[in-house]
Amino acid sequence: MQKGILSIFFGLCAFLSFGQSKVMWNYLYNPASEEVQITAEIAEGWHLYSQHIDNELGPIPTSFEFQENPAVQLIGETVEPESIKEYDPNFEGDLNFFKDEVTFVQKVKLQRPTTILGTVTFMVCNDVMCLPPVDELFKIEIQ
Repeated sequence: MQKGILSIFFGLCAFLSFGQSKVMWNYLYNPASEEVQITAEIAEGWHLYSQHIDNELGPIPTSFEFQENPAVQLIGETVEPESIKEYDPNFEGDLNFFKDEVTFVQKVKLQRPTTILGTVTFMVCNDVMCLPPVDELFKIEIQ
């Protein structure tokens, strides 16, 4: 009986963790450098995959899609800092990812004050499990 109750308890804890966000996103426009800075604060014990991974192994790479806006010209690709490359037991291969915090940077040229809209798609895992990929909409007001 006690084992059954413990099994239900741990199963419920695992289920509830799916509802908790493991990544908190912050969006900022830096006028001095003409950059959109997108920072991911990653929960302890979890990692966020790089934009540059071999997704044949299974995980979804982080990606950014910016909605077309005549007042905004994207300059180049979204840049990320150097990532950690380690063996990932969930996918049985070497993958690039980030822990704790990472800031992605997109250079932009603005014609006037505007709002930048987009979507970040990402996936996080810990050493035992992965959460399903998430599409998160973002909005950056620029005065």
